[in-house]
Amino acid sequence: MNDNYAFSRPLYVMLKPAGANCNLRCRYCYYLEKGKLYQQQESHFMSDELLEQFIRQYMEAQTMPEVLFTWHGGEPLLRPISFYERALRLQRIYARGRKVANCIQTNGTLLNDEWCQFLHDNHFLVGISIDGPEEFHDHYRHAAGNGGPTFRKVMKGIELLNKHQVEWNAMAVVNNFNADHPLEFYRFFKSIDCQFIQFTPIVERTVERKDLLTLAPGMSEGGTITELSVTPKQWGNFLCTLFDDWVKEDVGKVFVQIFDATLANWVGVTPGVCTLARDCGHAGVMEYNGDVYSCDHFVYPEHRLGNLHEKTITEMMYSEKQRQFARIKRQMLPRQCRECKFQFACHGECPKNRFLRDRYGEPGLNYLCEGYRQYFQHVAPFMEHMKRNITL
Repeated sequence: MNDNYAFSRPLYVMLKPAGANCNLRCRYCYYLEKGKLYQQQESHFMSDELLEQFIRQYMEAQTMPEVLFTWHGGEPLLRPISFYERALRLQRIYARGRKVANCIQTNGTLLNDEWCQFLHDNHFLVGISIDGPEEFHDHYRHAAGNGGPTFRKVMKGIELLNKHQVEWNAMAVVNNFNADHPLEFYRFFKSIDCQFIQFTPIVERTVERKDLLTLAPGMSEGGTITELSVTPKQWGNFLCTLFDDWVKEDVGKVFVQIFDATLANWVGVTPGVCTLARDCGHAGVMEYNGDVYSCDHFVYPEHRLGNLHEKTITEMMYSEKQRQFARIKRQMLPRQCRECKFQFACHGECPKNRFLRDRYGEPGLNYLCEGYRQYFQHVAPFMEHMKRNITL
């Protein structure tokens, strides 16, 4: 393996300006509990000084002409508009000719006219977390405090984004409840004229840890699968059913991230989503206090790369520890994966889901392997057809 492979692509460090703070209490959220890592600190909001330090170093670390800033949470809209106005001013100061883009992931419940006008005027791409129709969405996505439903607030936020002509896409979680209704799920997004959709399967395990975290990190064995997680069979059926509906009339009209990524791998192009890419390790995450971790799904003490007050972004993201993290995905593929005819399309998927042993007893098999094999087998003829048409 070429160790520089993962670092020849754009470097991303996702920002958590409000840490794990959120105004919702979604039952499957993997990030809420990360606040336990910082329970001795009173405020979990990024300071102006750290914001400037990050923007300056992040710009300096880039090797590409375009720089992408990703604002994530928790809920990043818990920070005021003035925080992001300051960020934009600092981006202009330190850009030095580079083109800068911003995207922000939000649950949508705090959007109002002022926010949407700001997002439009400054060309933010907005990711909206919404889990399909009201019955599906409200099943697990509850408000903090009273535990009330949130669907209608999210839909109001989407209406305001459309009113102000803000570009947005949907990030939908697939869980044990909605996975059995793929057509109703998918057609809902079409009904609200959503053209860009990302589906993320819930796979979580509970364990006992000394740091009070209850969810297990990837590539570790043991733990108990949560009842909210999808089963491999559910995931395979979900993808196949949804694909059959999409391929009939929505190719080129509705863009489903996993279908785009599958086609990219089929034609030999690095996909836009890291889960199906050959390598990972180029996308870190920085908490509100400057702690940098290897990945958003590996915010655990053992995957902490350092702190911005002590090391530069370049030192942390190009460190040997991060290089080792990047190598894990390919080097720890078990024999069953290496023999699989769809390895090129899957690459073992995300390391966070690789905690089973394969049929030879080797560790590192993906929990969702059965579902992915069903999906890749199902779509193979269509992907071959699309590949031939693309290369003509």
